[in-house]
Amino acid sequence: MPRSAQDAERIRERDARIVRSAREIAESEGWPAVTVRRLADAVGVSQPILYRHFPGGRDDIVARVVVDGYAELAEAMDVAADGADRLRALVSAYLDFARTHPAVYEAMASARSSVVFAAEETPAVLRRGFRLLEDAVGGADARERAVRAELLWSMLHGVSQLDAHGRLDAELDEVRGAAMVALFERRG
Repeated sequence: MPRSAQDAERIRERDARIVRSAREIAESEGWPAVTVRRLADAVGVSQPILYRHFPGGRDDIVARVVVDGYAELAEAMDVAADGADRLRALVSAYLDFARTHPAVYEAMASARSSVVFAAEETPAVLRRGFRLLEDAVGGADARERAVRAELLWSMLHGVSQLDAHGRLDAELDEVRGAAMVALFERRG
């Protein structure tokens, strides 16, 4: 427990440095290179100090990367356009985020973590990102909006993964994005 506001700030800064280091190592060398020992060395602390910040070790750090990544993605998707323009901008922002932050996106999409989806305990930032998808695709009722948002998210994830592994023709990116928008243009 921090003894002062200064101690609390120092703890927040160290937490942020640990998470930032995990992201940097993962982006340059992949997630297998992200170990507690490596992070402790990178941040300049002992492993016990790192475990004080993140008692679950690497899993807690990856969970933080996942939540932070979804916060950044939600911010990128929160565009000020309307209708098809909003959907087009959201699709573009999602795909750009996945392309620009491949290791973070990998953790968000497939890392084993304690982050819970589609449940009451789902972090608010994840619910916010999903609401952005729901608002962009619309639907006649909450159930239809949820299904349409899940399908768009699934498609965006699939395209992101195929793109990350060089399976898609980059010259078709714009056409592909327009086709997704046409499939999910807002209803209801």
